Amino acid sequence: MALSPLTEAFTLHFGEMGSRWGINRTVGQIYALLYLSDRALPADEIAEELGFSRSNVSMGLKELQSWHLVRLQHLPGDRREHFSTLGDIWQIVRTLAEERRRREIDPTLTVLRELIMETPETDADRHAQVKLREMHELIELVMRWSEDVQKLETADLVQLLKLGGRVVALLELKNRLPLIGRGLRRRASDAEADASAEAEHANVLET
Repeated sequence: MALSPLTEAFTLHFGEMGSRWGINRTVGQIYALLYLSDRALPADEIAEELGFSRSNVSMGLKELQSWHLVRLQHLPGDRREHFSTLGDIWQIVRTLAEERRRREIDPTLTVLRELIMETPETDADRHAQVKLREMHELIELVMRWSEDVQKLETADLVQLLKLGGRVVALLELKNRLPLIGRGLRRRASDAEADASAEAEHANVLET
């Protein structure tokens, strides 16, 4: 069965973008097809619709399973294995973020920790460790923030993302509050000084 123009366009584009993200183009197209499908698909049907060999489809599905991005299903009356993507788009994003952290970020943090713990032998090494420590602290800060976001319920996460520029405005207001407070205290102090001067002047006139 031939793909519809809409499905074909998205599948081809997703495969192309996947190759730029470091994902095999075949894997990207398989995932795109499963994502748009309204039912779980067997490997032979995936191969037929995408024009891939069964061996390429099998390897692609194993790769997607290792990322926990597809589910294996058995349907009544059909001995074939069927595959589908996670139903919730937010769960897909969470799973992908967690897998990328485990595969890419955690190994980098491990290397950075090991290099920072080494005893520097030269001034150049000491300078390098300062830069490595800065990188390690930044990545850990981002990862802690990411972990906190991952713990949010989907509704709360959507609300957080919708805040958009209002978060920036809130931070700017928070940074301005001390300045506003100092300005108010300064004006109050000036007003108190003026009142004191007027009272003193009045006392002089009365005497």
